[in-house]
Amino acid sequence: MILVTGGAGFIGSAVVRWLIAHTSHDVVVVDKLTYAGHLESLAPVSESPRYHFERVDICDGPSVRRVFAAHRPNAVLHLAAESHVDRSIDGPGDFIQTNVVGTFALLEESRRMCLADAERREGFRFVHVSTDEVFGSLGDDGAFTETTPYDPSSPYSASKAASDHLVRAWHRTYGLPTIVTNCSNNYGPYQFPEKLIPLMIYKALDRQPMPVYGRGENIRDWLYVEDHVRALVTVLESGTPGETYNIGGRSERRNIDVATTICDIVDELCPDNGPSRRSLLTFVPDRPGHDFRYAIDSSKIEAALGWSPTETFESGLRKTVEWYVSRRNDTAAHSYRGERLGFGAST
Repeated sequence: MILVTGGAGFIGSAVVRWLIAHTSHDVVVVDKLTYAGHLESLAPVSESPRYHFERVDICDGPSVRRVFAAHRPNAVLHLAAESHVDRSIDGPGDFIQTNVVGTFALLEESRRMCLADAERREGFRFVHVSTDEVFGSLGDDGAFTETTPYDPSSPYSASKAASDHLVRAWHRTYGLPTIVTNCSNNYGPYQFPEKLIPLMIYKALDRQPMPVYGRGENIRDWLYVEDHVRALVTVLESGTPGETYNIGGRSERRNIDVATTICDIVDELCPDNGPSRRSLLTFVPDRPGHDFRYAIDSSKIEAALGWSPTETFESGLRKTVEWYVSRRNDTAAHSYRGERLGFGAST
């Protein structure tokens, strides 16, 4: 039994769909179902007898204990997190609760279960899914490695850095078999539209202004979500407890180039009588503390575990746009309407 926290979210649901489709594992999803968690992302596997769902807040210790007692997981894939930088600027408290307190609750329950069952402890794994944002910002050169010092810039990345430290401490102090992964920016189907790529797709489809921070010069390494899922399962099955693995797509792009490529694909897939969607691009004031560049060196996981991304940015982005175009009416009905967030730093 694999317990997947945040399993109704973007990456978590992709993990669950993959586990049910490609492995024989039973899976229990633990999710609070906040604004970014949706059961429709799990609909393709919801009828499987190997799928189980628990609506639980990971900060609720007694409920987490009940879930562990009921399902006795052999592994935890911990993806539950508040993850949007702009939201963390406006309301950092939720990020401290979910990302730090929630991680603590899961670590403690995992430790308690392993202490009570030495045989289970041998094969148990706690895989903590984190972000490259804990490393801060890069200049024009270089890439983050597993030994890059932490230098978080936002409440979001600071809360994730704190949770990473907790996970490592529970391994070193208590011997809990934990592994940390740090990934680059994910994209793909079912992503909540507050993030850059789905937001740009929706705006382009609706011919609304497409907001780009600053001059769009910020650079990110983009990772197709199914490539990330394969990496996480590889780490779960073959990773070494106590180790950290960086997971990246080797696909650095400026935000403005991401946006213009989306415009071109939407123009191709959804032609109309209007001008190119590039005319919709609108530069807006930059986010406070906006990191300039992220880049992941994923040499370690490639050499040690044999994983590498299979999608190029071009192939992955086209698949993503095609999915949103085909499912536009199913995914647009969320509470988020593209409003600007992240002004909390100025108040």
